[in-house]
Parts: sequence; C-alpha cells; structure tokens
Amino acid sequence: MSGANLGQEIHQLRVESAVPETGANGGHATILVVEDEDFVREVTCEVLMSAGYKVLRARTAAEALRLVREDKTTLDLLLTDIVLPGRNGHALARDLQALCRGLKTIFVSGYPENDFARHDPPGPGTFYLPKPFSVQMLLGKVDEVLQNGAEVAEKGMAKSACGTG
Repeated sequence: MSGANLGQEIHQLRVESAVPETGANGGHATILVVEDEDFVREVTCEVLMSAGYKVLRARTAAEALRLVREDKTTLDLLLTDIVLPGRNGHALARDLQALCRGLKTIFVSGYPENDFARHDPPGPGTFYLPKPFSVQMLLGKVDEVLQNGAEVAEKGMAKSACGTG
C-alpha cells in the first residue's frame, strides 16, 4: 500500500463525505486488522471504520491473540500482513481459526500471489490482497470475502464463533 496514495484517498473520502458502497456486511461485520506498520494499520482501520465495519487492531500476532482471547466480540474476518514481528500471519491465522471456527482470512503482502501460494498454499476461507492496494481494492476484497462467508453460512455451515469464554 502506498502511504501517500492511500492517505490521499482517505483525505478525498473525508472531503467528499462519501463512503464507498459496501455490501450487506458493512456496519455489522467485525474485522481484526493485524499490521506492524503503524501508518498502514491506522489508515486501513480508518477506511474499514468509514465503511461501517467494527475494527479491532493489533501490531503483532501475540497482541492479536491476546485481544481475541480478551474481547468477547465474534470475529467475522482476519486481515493480516504475512510478515509480522515474532509469529507470521500464517501461524496467526491457524491459531485464530482454531479459536474462531469458520473465520475468514485475507492475507496482505507485497510478495506476488504466486509466491504466497507456493510457500504456504491457502486453505479454505483464505484470500490474498497484494500491496500496495487502493481503498476500492481493500473494500472490494473485504466485501467479496464477507459475501462468500455469508453464502457458506446460508448453506448450513456455522458462522465464525470464537471460543473466548
């Protein structure tokens, strides 16, 4: 994500007071954003909140796990960078999917998608968003993944449920 470009897009969203249109989950879904770069994390969270999502944020995998264990909110989506201090995004996703049955995950990375898939093939419920990304790319991918999750739930599979209690 180019900081200048995304920052400029955020500014434009504020100036125009126009929130990009989101799907049925905007305002109802809870997203955990895990990103170690402060600017990228904060702008990403701001974009998602502007679109009506509830957002939890963490800088590291350890912080994300602690947050999920302490917070009683059901997660709908994990949006995580692959490269994090300590544990990587793949390990975090596996840990959270063990706690939160059915949790959808978007991996964010500056690495090409074919490298991402070759090193750790994505499983069911995992998606990829390349850096740099625009506001529209971010919201489009989030909406796509959440819509996919809604279709799975309608077919009788359980929605994400975190075992935080």
